[in-house]
Amino acid sequence: MEVSARIGTLELAETFVISRSARDSEDVVVVELRHSGVSGFGEAQPIDRYEESVESARAYVEEHANLLGDDPFALEEVMERLPAREFAARAALDAALHDLQGKLLGQPVWRLLGLRRAGPPTSWTVWLGDPDDMARRAEKALDRFRRLKLKLGGRDGLDVERVRAVRGVAGDLPLQVDVNEAWSLEEAVESLAALAELGVEYCEQPLPAGDPAGPELKERSPIPIYVDEDCHGLGDVASCTERAHGINVKLAKSGGIREAVRMVHAARANGLGCMLGCMVESGLGISAGAQIASLFDHVDLDGNLLLAHDPWPGVPFVDGVQLPPEEPGLGVHAVSAAR
Repeated sequence: MEVSARIGTLELAETFVISRSARDSEDVVVVELRHSGVSGFGEAQPIDRYEESVESARAYVEEHANLLGDDPFALEEVMERLPAREFAARAALDAALHDLQGKLLGQPVWRLLGLRRAGPPTSWTVWLGDPDDMARRAEKALDRFRRLKLKLGGRDGLDVERVRAVRGVAGDLPLQVDVNEAWSLEEAVESLAALAELGVEYCEQPLPAGDPAGPELKERSPIPIYVDEDCHGLGDVASCTERAHGINVKLAKSGGIREAVRMVHAARANGLGCMLGCMVESGLGISAGAQIASLFDHVDLDGNLLLAHDPWPGVPFVDGVQLPPEEPGLGVHAVSAAR
C-alpha cells in the first residue's frame, strides 16, 4: 500500500472554551492509503494530554509505513505490527483501512461490521461561558438538537447556575454535563445533588483522572458518572468500574474503530454504560465514529458541526442523529484541503 500523511487545520465557527483551554482552530492529521488504484482516508486529532501532536502523529505514520504490508483486509495483523503508541495516528490508519476496505468491496463500513446504521441522537456541545451566555447559545440549538452537553468547570462557583440557566430555556430537553476534571470531591458532591434536581442525565469526568476520591464519588453521586480522561484504552475499562457508571470512548484516544468496539464489549461485560465522544474533527473523522454509533447508549459526535467549513462533508444529520453515509467506505469526500 502507498501511504501518505498530512497536517490540516480546521477552523471553528466560534471560539471553543472548556475548563482548561480556549481555541479557534484545531490541527488534525489526514492519512491516505492507496491500493489497487483506490484510496482510503482517515483523520484524527492528536490529544496533547497524552503527549501527542500532529507532528508526532505524522512522523509515526511515515516511520512505520512499511509495516502496513499490502493486504488492506489484514487489519488485525497490521495493527498488531504497529507500535502501541501515538493513538491518534493509529486511529487515522485504522479509519483509512476501513474506508479502503469498504470502497474495494462497494459497501459502507457499518454494513461490513454487521451493525445497525442509526445510533442515538448526538448531543450539541454548549461550551463554557457565563450562565446567560450559555443559555443564549443553548436556545439557538433547540430546533436542531435533541440533546445538549454543557461544558462546566468554570472554577467560579457558577456551574450549577449555568445548568439552571440552560434548563430555563431548554424545557425538558435531556441535558448532560462535562466538567473536564475541574471539580474537587466536595464541589462535585454538592453540585451533583443540585444537577440531579435539574434533571441532568449524567456527569462526565467531574474529578481529575486518577483522583483517589473517584470510588467515593461514584457511591455518593445521585446521577451516573461517566469518565473520559480516566479511560484511555481497552486496558483501562475494567478499572473504571470502581469509579464510574460508564465510559467515554473516542477513536482518537483509543486508537480507532477496532479498539473502540473492543472497549464497548469490555464495558458491557463490566456493567458499564458507553458513550461515543469525539474531538473537533471534520466529517471524515466524525464519519468513522458514526459507523459504530449504534453500539452506544449516548453519542457526542458534533465535531464537524462546530466548524466554519467542513472539508469532508457527507455525514447526514437527520432529526438530531449523525448517520453514517450509505456510500462505500466512510462515505465522505474532500471538497477542499483543510488549510
